[in-house]
Amino acid sequence: MPMESTASESEREPLSVAELDRILRNAVEGATVGTWVQGEISSFKRATSGHAYFTLKDEREEAVIEAVAYRDSAMRARTLLVEGARVLVRGRATVWAPRGRLQLVVESVRPAGRGALLEALEKLKQRLAAEGLFDPARKKRVPCSARFIGVVTSASGAVIHDIIRVAARRGRVRILLAPAQVQGDLAPDSLVAALDRLEAVRGLDVIVIGRGGGSFEDLLAFQDERVVRRVAACRVPIVSAVGHEIDVTLTDLAADARASTPSQAAEMVVADEQAQQQQLDQYRGRLARVMRARIAEDRGALDRLVLGLGDGRRLVADRQQRLDELEGRLREAARELLRRHRSGLDRWERRLVARHPRAVLEHARGDLGSLRVGLQAAMRADLERRKALVGDRLGKLGVLSPLAVLGRGYAIVTGADGRALRDAADAREGDRVGVRLSRGRLLAEVVERQEGCGNATLQGDGGS
Repeated sequence: MPMESTASESEREPLSVAELDRILRNAVEGATVGTWVQGEISSFKRATSGHAYFTLKDEREEAVIEAVAYRDSAMRARTLLVEGARVLVRGRATVWAPRGRLQLVVESVRPAGRGALLEALEKLKQRLAAEGLFDPARKKRVPCSARFIGVVTSASGAVIHDIIRVAARRGRVRILLAPAQVQGDLAPDSLVAALDRLEAVRGLDVIVIGRGGGSFEDLLAFQDERVVRRVAACRVPIVSAVGHEIDVTLTDLAADARASTPSQAAEMVVADEQAQQQQLDQYRGRLARVMRARIAEDRGALDRLVLGLGDGRRLVADRQQRLDELEGRLREAARELLRRHRSGLDRWERRLVARHPRAVLEHARGDLGSLRVGLQAAMRADLERRKALVGDRLGKLGVLSPLAVLGRGYAIVTGADGRALRDAADAREGDRVGVRLSRGRLLAEVVERQEGCGNATLQGDGGS
């Protein structure tokens, strides 16, 4: 039996590689048509043909599969097919015969959230931005005519050669390379150490840090928080030249300036001496033309002034004559001023003599005599007027005086308390009363009282 089996197998013709590829392709395509696959896009590239090539990574296990989206599919999903995106793709697996490579042909793409790495980088970016590491206000001015440049990059890469070539073409400059790993797990520490070494060098004008293009994973060292913080804290201005124009890393955001390529970084910090010399020659020519025009203009103005001045001796003589005239006017004005002052002085002197204390006193004495005579006359007239007024008022007072009534035979009777008695009832028999007459008074005793007729009988004791 074994011999028969061997003989039957040897009778079969061997398959060609192409036939095997076709068998595998048919088997794979038949088993995976319309299959949805979820993964994270990595190593994304877009060809000139419009096709998109990338790798789908499993986020939980170490597994990848190469994928291709042909032009029409890639155009429809151009906003979703980006490095680090987490996507759902529908398609079929196939075997590409020219390479014997298993790949996933993508027909449609849906978003499935951001990749874990991309999401972590976005969170780091937001946190560093909140701390102000990307704030334009803290960025230092990058010199455009540096003479001493430090470079942090791989010693064997094309970056340092591009910088040296461009710098040498533009001008004379010293370049100091601090070699570092730019890819891999050890790259962040290597980049930080290289920056430390360069910052300690005296006289360094600027630092260029960078590397050539690569996949998203190749640039991860320049997304590392340690590198980003070291770049932001560097005292020397830093230009970041990482990847290509479309690649933007956190180091680019933290650096003082960003260049799309290392060559552009060299152009930013190294002045083009030839262009500067040409510009200087242009400025020199313009300055010479302006100076010649200004000299010609000033010479013309000088000639006009000389022509206007004429003979210098005549000018001096005219000025001297004018000076003599002014001197005469000044002397006349001084004499006139002196006369006015002297006249004023005489006037004040006369006024002062008139106001001498002796003169004032004599004048006051004369005024005092006339005032005394007037005062005495006024006093006599006022006294006579007042005497007449008093006599008139005494006459009127005498008419109204009770004494005048007593002179006509009347009397005033007062009680023991001195009050006048108006009613006989106010006195009792035996009371002693006073009687006031026109001349003198009497002290009497009531012997009889007659109430009703208003009469009382008094018995007098005599009195004054």
